[in-house]
Amino acid sequence: MNTQVIFKIDKELKNSAMKKAEQHGITLSSFLKLATTAFIEDKIKVGILSSENLNQGTVAELKEIQKDIQKGKNISRGFSNSKTAADYLRK
Repeated sequence: MNTQVIFKIDKELKNSAMKKAEQHGITLSSFLKLATTAFIEDKIKVGILSSENLNQGTVAELKEIQKDIQKGKNISRGFSNSKTAADYLRK
């Protein structure tokens, strides 16, 4: 069974991605499917990259946050609605 994923993206970014995918002989949809599969199989690492020049303290803090995320540490559980989240925060 297939499902549809819908998200908003800048038009120029989408067009550039479609053009690049076409240059590689695939559709953008096919690329996104391949990228999703690679992500699930841990063949793609998600990290923090920035074009900004960050100071060493900020870089160190971001690396620690990334480590916490990978360990599932310092992350609140998911909530299905805002009332449940607010109740959790009040406790």
